[in-house]
Amino acid sequence: MNNRVRDGLRLNSTLTTDVLVAFLREEVQKAGFRKVIFGLSGGIDSALVAYLAVRALGAENVIAVLMPYQSSSASSLSDAHKVVEDLGIAYHTVSITPAVDAYFSQMDELLGAPASLLRRGNRMARERMSTLFDLSAYYGALVLGTSNKTELLLGYGTQFGDLASALNPIGDLYKSQVRQLSAALGVPESILAKPPSADLWENQTDETELGFTYEQADEVLYQLVDLRFSAPRLLNDGYSPELLAVLTRRIATNHYKRKPPIIAKVSARTIGIDFRYLRDWGN
Repeated sequence: MNNRVRDGLRLNSTLTTDVLVAFLREEVQKAGFRKVIFGLSGGIDSALVAYLAVRALGAENVIAVLMPYQSSSASSLSDAHKVVEDLGIAYHTVSITPAVDAYFSQMDELLGAPASLLRRGNRMARERMSTLFDLSAYYGALVLGTSNKTELLLGYGTQFGDLASALNPIGDLYKSQVRQLSAALGVPESILAKPPSADLWENQTDETELGFTYEQADEVLYQLVDLRFSAPRLLNDGYSPELLAVLTRRIATNHYKRKPPIIAKVSARTIGIDFRYLRDWGN
């Protein structure tokens, strides 16, 4: 990683924490809530959200939900427990196995073929988010997102699954920056050190599935998105044409995941096109 990129991705951890804590506190209050709820997977992204939420709202106003599937790694659950014990937050453990298996038992028979890993993974992610929004209604708690900037740019997430939330405090942090801030806030070492994984099936890791490392992706994405460098410039700088092609294609083809549903315009003021207000409009 060259010095320009390394310096650009280096966080002022104290300032970034202050900004994100203020964001959480203010936006939760603006929406009329006091509590937040989120899925705690045992991975670094959701762990960082937990530490930020407690700083912003106090442990008494933060609820974590652990939602394992039968093939989930045991270490994921143990790491999630380390977070809730360290922070002293309330939590529930809700197995998604019965709901997911019941659905695919019916659908496999209907379609006459077993579901692919992609379909099963998407269903798991949406089952988890459905659980969170149900518990959100029960507790009167706002659902927090746990997707980072790298994942959002690459579309590495499930629409209306893990990409769904009311607020996302870490969506403007690249994965490498999530690591920096997590280390600064005291996220357990076992979480910092393990390979990133959505834990959707046995031995699944993000980087194996993507075909490149998060460090490689962040180095290129930072220059494409934040510095607005062109792909030809990065090619001239010696970056892999294959990697550039994959990343630029993923950014473009997954843009739909980063946008609200597109509404066909038939009136003078269409929601999301003409009728747009800040979150705090009217306050």
